[in-house]
Amino acid sequence: MFVARVYVTLKTGVNDPQGLTIKGGLQQLGFETVEDVRAGKFFEIRINEESKGHASEAVGGMCEQLLANKVIEDYRFELQPVTG
Repeated sequence: MFVARVYVTLKTGVNDPQGLTIKGGLQQLGFETVEDVRAGKFFEIRINEESKGHASEAVGGMCEQLLANKVIEDYRFELQPVTG
């Protein structure tokens, strides 16, 4: 069994209105040094695969088919074995 931590972010150059709103809110709260904010998504997925290779292939397929919009988003993930 593995746990996958998937990070999905907008590609460079794609407008990020949510990030701009967060940046403005942080600056209004007194964090004037905030230069930029990019919003994204995070998923933690437990997957019952016996090998890291099979788990990686499955999680990659999940990202390609559902979790990320490949036109405007990039993704990366980490796999860790579940112990205990």
